[in-house]
Amino acid sequence: MLIEHFKLGVQPFGVTPDSKFLYLSKTHREALASLFYGIHSGRGFTALIAQPGMGKTTLLVHLLGLLMANAKTAFLFQTLCGPEEFLRSLLADLGIDSDGDMARMHAKLNAYLLQESRNGSPVVVVIDEAQNLDDRVLELVRMLSNFETPGKKLMHLVLSGQPQLADRLSSEHLAQLRQRVSIVARLAPLNADEIREYINHRLCVAGANSRDAVFSEEALALIADHSHGIPRNINNLCFNSMSLACALKQRQVDASMVQETINDLDLKSLVGRELMPPAPPRPDSPHDSTVAVHSAGRVRRWAIAGGSLIFLALLTSYLWAGFPGRLFSSPNPKVHQPSLSSATNEVAGETVQRPNAGAVALSGDSDKTLPTLAPASIPSAYEAQGRRNQKTRVKGKQPKARVDRTSVGPLELSPLPTDLERLRASRAAEFSIGQPISERAQTRANKSSVPFDPGPQRETQ
Repeated sequence: MLIEHFKLGVQPFGVTPDSKFLYLSKTHREALASLFYGIHSGRGFTALIAQPGMGKTTLLVHLLGLLMANAKTAFLFQTLCGPEEFLRSLLADLGIDSDGDMARMHAKLNAYLLQESRNGSPVVVVIDEAQNLDDRVLELVRMLSNFETPGKKLMHLVLSGQPQLADRLSSEHLAQLRQRVSIVARLAPLNADEIREYINHRLCVAGANSRDAVFSEEALALIADHSHGIPRNINNLCFNSMSLACALKQRQVDASMVQETINDLDLKSLVGRELMPPAPPRPDSPHDSTVAVHSAGRVRRWAIAGGSLIFLALLTSYLWAGFPGRLFSSPNPKVHQPSLSSATNEVAGETVQRPNAGAVALSGDSDKTLPTLAPASIPSAYEAQGRRNQKTRVKGKQPKARVDRTSVGPLELSPLPTDLERLRASRAAEFSIGQPISERAQTRANKSSVPFDPGPQRETQ
């Protein structure tokens, strides 16, 4: 889609190391010339060191293309291996049978190198990403440089890698290998003018019309500022900017499109700058708040459940404690008692007739009756009063007013002095053991009392 929109033949900003798009800046020309000169001079070892994305692989592919007509070449890029795997890969890339152990493979390689030397074809081995090689593999590489004759080296090796390779070669335990590296080439970032030329060069190779400016001057300046002169960054910015212009149906990429692309790609991560580590979660983060809310909810539910259990226990205890009283006593019990009109009791030589069973009626309100029940025991005050009345009768002293006494068991009750005490005694008897009897009481008439209607009585014989 992008190719048709800008009328191009191929993708101008691809990701493969296509040597036909190689832009030979000043630093790239110097590095290529150094490598080519070291190989033709038979120096044995050369090195190419540059930052990631500077085009090392593209330059090496271009170098091998220049040597392929007159030399045998091998390109090794799988460097995460041991010495034996590395040697087998080298033999396989040169077209040599790799069967056997290390000694047998060394012998096969030596025979191949001697044969190519007689044929006048030098052997060039390029090792890319050499910074990843193990120390044992680097020692094997040093030993490969010993394939030589008294007059020349039989094999030339090119070590290519990132700045970490320079650190490895400068270590003390690899001093012998470092001494054998006679030429070290470097690649520097592009400046603003070289960036403009680099972009136009790739567009022309892809088939763009030189009279139609695909990028505005402001867009080129913005790419130069944010790419830091690294060709890989330039390719990414140009490809995404052209894609955005194609989506917007614009024939030229302006600065706003480049800026939007920069924001989308976040080039800070591409130039190797360290990103800020994520901040630790705050104590009052939503997660902690959620946990606190859930904990509070659990506590609240347990409290409600506990309170409900306690309430049910208290209610059950209350209902069970009150159940016997309601079962055996109720207001206005209807209990039939036989008449005791003929029953008599003799207390202190005097016969007192028991009143008929029934209810005690208040004078003046004979239709309202108050049921009375025989108590199980009599309060001490009433018992003492009964004894005093008995002593008075024994001495022959008659009470000032005629009263009726009721004998209940071995005790004798005197009438209560007031209506209030009579009602109190009646209530006490009512809530006793529940065996109702009929009693009659009479008090001395006075202004503060309401006399009972004693009803018909029978004289004592």
